Amino acid sequence: MTTGTGTHTDWQAWQESWDRQQEWYMPDREERFRIMLDMVEALVGPRPRVLDLACGTGSITARLLARFPEATSTGVDLDPALLAIAEGTFAGDDRVTFVTADLKDPHWPAKLPYDAYDAVLTATALHWLHSEPLAALYGQVAELVRDGGVFMNADHMIDETTPRINAAERAQRHARMDQAKADGALDWAEWWEVAAQDPVLAGPTARRFEIYGEHADGEMPSAAWHARVLRERGFGEARPVWASPSDTLLLAVK
Repeated sequence: MTTGTGTHTDWQAWQESWDRQQEWYMPDREERFRIMLDMVEALVGPRPRVLDLACGTGSITARLLARFPEATSTGVDLDPALLAIAEGTFAGDDRVTFVTADLKDPHWPAKLPYDAYDAVLTATALHWLHSEPLAALYGQVAELVRDGGVFMNADHMIDETTPRINAAERAQRHARMDQAKADGALDWAEWWEVAAQDPVLAGPTARRFEIYGEHADGEMPSAAWHARVLRERGFGEARPVWASPSDTLLLAVK
């Protein structure tokens, strides 16, 4: 999506392309973001300092600033291609800072510009981690959230005690995805193939696959697991505030 002679990249077009690809997996993605920001406003107000954790292209940050123009956001991620899109999109916006860091590195919080945040938000990212490093990350997040502040994680959270429900939901979801694919939707692998062919993103995409490989092999524990671990790691309250048949938005208050 580089235009002209290759010196100008349409970052907004890349953002929209990423959104369409993500919506292929999660057709109710925007509803998750809306509820997330509703709860930000309810608990910490309309001018929050936010940490966009595993920010990718800055999807949360874009919706945060559209709704709350006086908010500020720090985006942290390791993916060089998605960060390139994020940095291109928000270039010149002094409300936004991006940090390159590996969330598995115990020292990653030292790279952040602030010691405390009103809200730490993340979506469809932490299922890349296994349970033990995720629990450790939750402890670090608890230290970054101010007293009275919030953490929200919108992600795939699977309850293994309901196998028939899980199987039915998965079958219906994949049938809908197959139809959308037939109608021209790009899946994850196809989106990355397009990025690899772009003259601006080809280099960052290659580096991205050197870091992650084809796809990380994480875990998707239940919402009850997330709530319990967040309370164990320093939050006072934690529970789901929204759910679809496959995903949950888990909210924790410090």
